[in-house]
Amino acid sequence: MGGTLNGSALNVGVIGVGNISRQYFEHFPALPNLSVRAVADLDVDRAAVVAREQDAEALTVDALLAHPDVDVVLNLTIPQAHAGVALAALAAGKHVYGEKPLALDIAEATPVLERAQALDLRVGSAPDTVLGTGVQTARAVLDGGGIGVPLGAAVSWTAPGHELWHPAPAFYYQPGGGPLFDMGPYYLTALVTFFGPVVRVSGASSRSTRERTVATGPQAGTHIPVEVDTHVTAILEHASGVISTVTVSFDVWATRIPLFEVYGTEGTLSVPDPNAFSGTPAIATAGDREFRDVPVAAGYADAGRGYGLADLARAIETGRPHRASGGLAFHVLEIMEAVLAAGARHEVVALASTVERPALVPLGARPESW
Repeated sequence: MGGTLNGSALNVGVIGVGNISRQYFEHFPALPNLSVRAVADLDVDRAAVVAREQDAEALTVDALLAHPDVDVVLNLTIPQAHAGVALAALAAGKHVYGEKPLALDIAEATPVLERAQALDLRVGSAPDTVLGTGVQTARAVLDGGGIGVPLGAAVSWTAPGHELWHPAPAFYYQPGGGPLFDMGPYYLTALVTFFGPVVRVSGASSRSTRERTVATGPQAGTHIPVEVDTHVTAILEHASGVISTVTVSFDVWATRIPLFEVYGTEGTLSVPDPNAFSGTPAIATAGDREFRDVPVAAGYADAGRGYGLADLARAIETGRPHRASGGLAFHVLEIMEAVLAAGARHEVVALASTVERPALVPLGARPESW
């Protein structure tokens, strides 16, 4: 694999320093195998401010890609730019790690993975929230037989819409956004982490006629055109035999439905929100039907955004697979695309891709040393 570390930090060039970048920069000081060397953004002034804060260079995108000291590009652009930036980074000989989704569709994503393989470079993708102690402890419970043989899982993530809190939310209602592509990856990645690949899906979706306007910030009151479905329900058939049901929505004002549960032959597992890195799983068993918290048993402790990139850096150094991989993100992308196709065609859709479950993160592991 190209660009090995040889014991030193992987030098990071960040393209896109908008809202989400702050969460990455917040956690980089805790990840000694990552070093931010350069940043670029369409907003040149914003890039300059962030560069000063991070003690990095502010560059154009082309200059960042050509920089000889940048080993990996952290792609934090809007979804419509994900594939293009990834391909440009690979062409420049850089590894790439991006925000979700990997691309707008599998047609865009396929050449990204093919190019990376041809050039012996790595592709990683959010969400890395599943590497924290919440989801990883739940995974350890399942792997250890804590609720017997898993039979089914149910996910229900709902909200009124991101326009109520985000200062520039229009992209959430464009292709690559919506509740499925924006929030779905957290829950679908956790489901594949738990039960392995999905082989078939069915689903249905709808688009609310509700007027969407920006509620906060300098764009408050601005109308938001809606180009994506805003309420989606899916049934996933995993190769392992588990059946998962998933609902994601930008149309729900309030709910009492549990967020994420797994049902097994010997009990029920309440899963912490995969949109966060921590959280406490709970189990109710056949012999004791009261939910009881499960102590931390796996996962990167005190993790945050960027841990998936640090895990990738360590994987390059040790020659092992990285967990938040392009292959996993591609499979999740195909699941989402298939769900929408199933709803549009009113039929079950078979998936072409598959992926191995990522390795469990052992309790006490650090992404720069394990």
